[in-house]
Amino acid sequence: MGRVRSIVARANQSLTVRWAASLLAGSLLASSLVGLYRDRLLNSMYLDTYKVGIDAYAAAFQIPDFMFYILVSGALSVTFIPVFVQRLSTGNKKSAWELSSSLINFMALLTMVASVLIIIFAPVLTSILAPGFSETGQVLTTSMMRVIAINPFLFAISAVIASIQQAIGRYVFYALAPMIYNIGIIIGALYFTSGINIFGWQVFDGGIMGVALGVVLGSIMQLTVSAIGLMGLGFDYNFKINWRNKGFRAVLRLLPARSLDQGIDYFNGFVETNIASRFGEGVVRSYQQATNLHLMPVNLVGVAISTAAFPSMSENLSSGNMEKFRRELQQVVRVIIWLALPIATVAYFGRGYVVSFIKNGGDPLMASILGALIVSMLFRTVYHIAARSFYAQQDTKTPLYISLFSISLNIALAIWFAWSLDMGALGLAYAQSVVAFVEVIILFVVIQKRLPGGLIDTKMIHGIGRMLSATGFTAIAAYLMVQVLQLQSTDLSLKTTIPKFAIITFISFAVYLTICRLMKLEETYPVLERLQKMLFGSIRR
Repeated sequence: MGRVRSIVARANQSLTVRWAASLLAGSLLASSLVGLYRDRLLNSMYLDTYKVGIDAYAAAFQIPDFMFYILVSGALSVTFIPVFVQRLSTGNKKSAWELSSSLINFMALLTMVASVLIIIFAPVLTSILAPGFSETGQVLTTSMMRVIAINPFLFAISAVIASIQQAIGRYVFYALAPMIYNIGIIIGALYFTSGINIFGWQVFDGGIMGVALGVVLGSIMQLTVSAIGLMGLGFDYNFKINWRNKGFRAVLRLLPARSLDQGIDYFNGFVETNIASRFGEGVVRSYQQATNLHLMPVNLVGVAISTAAFPSMSENLSSGNMEKFRRELQQVVRVIIWLALPIATVAYFGRGYVVSFIKNGGDPLMASILGALIVSMLFRTVYHIAARSFYAQQDTKTPLYISLFSISLNIALAIWFAWSLDMGALGLAYAQSVVAFVEVIILFVVIQKRLPGGLIDTKMIHGIGRMLSATGFTAIAAYLMVQVLQLQSTDLSLKTTIPKFAIITFISFAVYLTICRLMKLEETYPVLERLQKMLFGSIRR
């Protein structure tokens, strides 16, 4: 036990923003790769042979995930952390731990009720969510939804624990949790789908319901890993809700606006699933898969960097250092844009390869949807740091009002593009891209007016202009490389597709870095210095 505590203590060392961002990006990359394998496995098992089942699996997550996001996820991270950090920075550890315990208990109770309601009303929820499914599809969706309904409860406890670790700058176990969750689903797909035997008794017949059991296993494993990460942090858990704790009451006051913001954002997913279910079997899964692919860079860059920078930004505001907050926000925005531009460019031109990683032989519909989501990919990556700049100021209402407008616009455009213009699932993707652009622009306009000195100055405009110029050259390089290394009908394995895509990516990014270096963009120097150390040891730039 002592050895375990020693390992956990070393893993729980405090990290700087740069190292935390690197760790989070690395763990998200690892989790994404595991997720790619998970999706490739499920698609190979069901997308061509059992479209009804895989569509039902995709839809079954919608309601449980909605309850988690509206009650816990984003609302918790951006409302709890500033209040928790404020208590710790003033030396009031007792209040901080009381706040944490109360929040765990409150969220667990709230989500337990939600899980029970999902189990009871699953058939009704399914008929509203996916009216275009066949009777078989609706029955399957209902059954899997009832199994996955436990997720909000398990995720709620994990999320509070993860937020504690994030708030005090301990990221290792926080970063491991998502990958562990995906491993649970893979175990379900590989072993539970063939049935479960205990001492010779067949307790479960198998089939695609085994994947749903794997989802629950992943949730339990994720909670276990998160809990281990609390060792050595001095967390003093108390099995009660302390309603008198001022910090707890402050978090509850901030929660409704952010929860509603999360809820209406996820409500858009309901509308998209409802519409996609009417376009034929397999469309719901293809649209969901393309959406997941376009979110990978958003998570790897936008979420990872924003999450790592958020506690520091909150601390700057708590100490009244508005100018330092402005400079840090400006620097983080520039870095995110600098990284997002070439990633979106390569993803657009190499979308056929990207899709082939999760669907053997590729999928034309999925690739087309991914291409239509590229603008959304770019602006959603920037969105997270823009929104967190308000949350650091404990302002959850402004992003909510902007989200209300954005989601309303998204639903209207989705219906118009998909049905009136007869664009099908592509219309849903184009609507997302338009709204992502509009939402980020509005957020930046408000930030510009609110911050003393503004966020966007002449230097930043010139920097972003040079980034766009470098992206233009990158687009040419990516297009030419894709033409030279075209995806062939014989490219049916990762052994042939990964090397080709790696070459396309390497050449494209080499062009981007070279042009950025020639244009003297400051974001380029740390990357080049790190590459030189890796390749040439101590040789300096």
